[in-house]
Amino acid sequence: MTYQAASGPVEALRGIDLTIDEGEFVSLVGPSGCGKSTLLRCIAGLRSVTAGRIHVDGTLVDRPIAKVGMVFQAPVLLKWRTVLDNVLLPAELYGLQPRDYLDRAHELLRLVGLSDFAKKRPGELSGGMQQRAALCRALILDPPILLMDEPFGALDAMTRDEMNLELLRIWGEQRGAGRKTVVFVTHSIPEACFLSDRVVVMTPRPGRIASVKPVELQRPRTVATRVDPELGRMTLDLYNDLAGKKLDEVPQTVS
Repeated sequence: MTYQAASGPVEALRGIDLTIDEGEFVSLVGPSGCGKSTLLRCIAGLRSVTAGRIHVDGTLVDRPIAKVGMVFQAPVLLKWRTVLDNVLLPAELYGLQPRDYLDRAHELLRLVGLSDFAKKRPGELSGGMQQRAALCRALILDPPILLMDEPFGALDAMTRDEMNLELLRIWGEQRGAGRKTVVFVTHSIPEACFLSDRVVVMTPRPGRIASVKPVELQRPRTVATRVDPELGRMTLDLYNDLAGKKLDEVPQTVS
C-alpha cells in the first residue's frame, strides 16, 4: 500500500502475506506508523491496495464490504442520538428497517450491561460505556468479521481489562464453531497475548510481517490468566521481537 502525498509517495505496507482462519482471533502489534490501521482498512475495503490482492471468504476485496463490523479507538457515537439509535445506525445506512433489528439491539445492550441506558445520550455515559455501545453498533448486523482498531486504547487500565473480558465473552470463547473472526490492532503486547489465538508482529514502515506467534494459553481466559507465567513469557518474547533482541540479551531479573 503506497500513499500519494504532496511530498511524494509514502510506502505504508510491503509484501504482506497472511491468512486468517474463520473464527480466529488475531492481533496486530508493531511500532506507531507501521501500517496496522492501514492494513485493517484494506481488509475492510475502505482503502484500495496499490499492489497484490485481498480476499475475504474467497471474494476479492475491491470496495467496502458488508461482512465486517468496525470498532475504532474513539467510539464515534452521534451525540444527538440515543444509545439505542446509535446502535441501530448501520441498519439505517444499509437501507434496512431499524425496527427489524430492535430485538437484537436490546439483546446486545443487555449483553454489555447497557439495558438501562438505551434512551440515554452518549454524553451521559462513561468512556467505557460508550465503547460498549460502539461494540454493539458494530455487531448489530451480525457480521462474520470484526475489525477493531485500538478500541480500548483511550480507556483506563481497569476499564480496559473489563472490556477485554467483555469482548472475549461476546466473541464466544466457549462456543467453538460459528464464532466471529476478529482482527484486533493494539499497541499493548499483554493485551494482544491475552486475547488472541495468534499475534502478528509488524516492522517499522513500510510495514511487513516480522513474525507470527501462536498463543498457547488455555481458553476461556479469565482474570487469573493475567498472572499465568506463560502469558508473561510470551509477552517478553514479543517485546524482544519488536526490539530486535534475542531473549538471552535481555536481563531476566529486575532490581
